[in-house]
Amino acid sequence: MTISLFRHYVRVPLLLLALFEVAAIASAPLLVGWALSRRPPFAQIAIFVVACNLCLIAMGLYSAGQRARPLGLLVRIAMALALAMAIVVLVSFFAPALLPQRAELLLWGGTAFVLASLGRMVFEKLVPDDIFRRRVLVYGVGSRAASLAALRRRTDLRAFAVVGYIPPTGEAPLVPHEQVISSESDLLVIARREDVDEIVVAMEDRRREFPVRTLLECRLAGIEITDLVDFLERETGKVRLDVLNPSWMIFGEGFKRDPIRRTTKRVCDVAAAVLLLLLTWPIMLVTAIAILLEDGLRSDIFYRQRRVGFEGEVFDVLKFRSMRRDAEPDGRPQWASKADPRVTRVGAVIRKLRIDELPQVINVLKGDMSFVGPRPERPEFVSALGDTIPYYIERHCAKPGITGWAQICYPYGASERDATEKLQYDLYYVKNHSLLFDLMILLQTVEIVLMGKGGR
Repeated sequence: MTISLFRHYVRVPLLLLALFEVAAIASAPLLVGWALSRRPPFAQIAIFVVACNLCLIAMGLYSAGQRARPLGLLVRIAMALALAMAIVVLVSFFAPALLPQRAELLLWGGTAFVLASLGRMVFEKLVPDDIFRRRVLVYGVGSRAASLAALRRRTDLRAFAVVGYIPPTGEAPLVPHEQVISSESDLLVIARREDVDEIVVAMEDRRREFPVRTLLECRLAGIEITDLVDFLERETGKVRLDVLNPSWMIFGEGFKRDPIRRTTKRVCDVAAAVLLLLLTWPIMLVTAIAILLEDGLRSDIFYRQRRVGFEGEVFDVLKFRSMRRDAEPDGRPQWASKADPRVTRVGAVIRKLRIDELPQVINVLKGDMSFVGPRPERPEFVSALGDTIPYYIERHCAKPGITGWAQICYPYGASERDATEKLQYDLYYVKNHSLLFDLMILLQTVEIVLMGKGGR
């Protein structure tokens, strides 16, 4: 079961888990205070709890796609709480009253680790995955319905269970035969008999005997009616190209250009870029020195490359040079590959940690890029991909970003197939982007950097 918060879909079990862990972490300072016969100030508890839960989000512990084993979860919780304590110390430089005593802060972190770890295990025992699953009836048995039947990832199937497929007149079945339900009975009768929460309309051709009256009866009976594209978007976090049609993009919610949203996003981008420069200039200085030491004092530190940005405008993206200067001797663009031999020794490190991306804050300050958005591609790739992948150009309806929804949902891509998969996530972001969604993406980017996921 999912709910929409600020145009982003959140699964109810994960939301309940977050609330459960907020209570567990908030209990840590109280327990330590009780043991030490000292009552900690509310402000100190509040900043500790907020920092801990933001860091838990950043480490992907509330992600629907989290697949870490129990030991991996414990490591992520420990890293999140260590990072949270560092944030509390950093905040205390500006507000000293918010800093507990050092020994006390360590006790808070240790107690929170025990409570959060135990709480997560208890929650998983008390709240099984299928307790909030919606019972879904699919109206359609053709290729569109088959795209739903083809979902295999456990994370995509956590929120719903298909009880069956109803065959419209004249539609050849391409779904499992054992799940096809005879349409001899009325649709509402079938829905009530199967205790259905939602009906997904997945007909091949709606111009032929579209069951308006029976669907209306089901809707008035309290059963939710959802189009297949909207359903797959909600459950998979991407816009599926294989079932998409132009009318959905024309009449659907999203894909709006709100001037207020663009202004607030720009203000946040500038503020974040200045803050990031202040925090990372030592790292950037060390990186520049390392590049010079490896390739010589006359070598180029930065690498400029033409990329396609907002509304198709071309700009120069700025990155630390991580490949040899003759990486493309013939001038022809090449996809980066795994263990690419063109990458230098320093380049291998900074690409893994995403340090090579840091100079792009200059692009953000110039207005060419945003912090969050679809990754900008080279004009040569855009031209080729735009000719073969439908709706590829629509990703340029938003400013390109240093990080994005596709980057945290899909590993590094270096082929047309990868570009197609990432486009589906990019379209989801373009349709549903908001400040809250951007913040969530930025937080989860921390996990990508710290765990070294996806870098090449």
